[in-house]
Amino acid sequence: MRLTIDHRTVYAFTAPQGRIVQLLRMTPGDTHDQTVAEWHVTVDCDSRMTRHRDGFGNATTMLYCEGAIERIELTVSGEVVTSSSSGVLHGAAELLPPRFFLRTTPSTASDAAIAQFAAKEGGGRDIAALHRLNRAVRARFADDHGRPVPGRTAADAFALEALTPRDMAQVFIAAARSAGAPARYVSGYCDLAGDHRPTPHGWAEAHVDDLGWIAFDPSLGLSPEEHHVRVAVALDAAGAAPVAGSRLGEGAERLEVDVTVQSDD
Repeated sequence: MRLTIDHRTVYAFTAPQGRIVQLLRMTPGDTHDQTVAEWHVTVDCDSRMTRHRDGFGNATTMLYCEGAIERIELTVSGEVVTSSSSGVLHGAAELLPPRFFLRTTPSTASDAAIAQFAAKEGGGRDIAALHRLNRAVRARFADDHGRPVPGRTAADAFALEALTPRDMAQVFIAAARSAGAPARYVSGYCDLAGDHRPTPHGWAEAHVDDLGWIAFDPSLGLSPEEHHVRVAVALDAAGAAPVAGSRLGEGAERLEVDVTVQSDD
């Protein structure tokens, strides 16, 4: 399947900014089941970009803009060819051992309610248990199509009735780790998530002995197939966020994000 992606981010400021520095995790990599046909990262002001790779193996771009900046538009676009893998990750660069992803973070820490849910619905770290857990998260929550709330933890999200894909993924991660399964957050794109969304998509991967890393998308209750484009991984959503950075200047900031993913199968 060929997926065409257009991801536009606009920052507007109430006062001119002297300097903006952004860390971008917005460039997908090639795996056995995902080939980047073309990919472009552009910004509508004078800027400097340098490319790196972080400790998780994600491709990153450092963006530096200087001057009296009142507005900046960042556009990411490209085409990625995907194939079906039954959710099994093949050919990705792995810099860290699976046990590293048993580590919790404040936003993915389990509490008694999540641990009890994991024990009841999943009950283990094998592939069948993780699929049961994935379906159980999907069945428990309605869809929240809005922008994720910054700083919301898996424990806070678990008490709600409707969740964004990001929050569902973090609930799955917390539950999987509580059952002893290494798990991590994945940011990327999916054409099943709607024609236009206010954020990129998010799901999870869990490690299964003798199988490796398996993807689980609790917002769909399925394992990702050719409809997903994998971009970045980390211990939680903040670590895999498409954009993080700082600015030098006074005033408030307004953010607009629009993501469009279309398939040509």
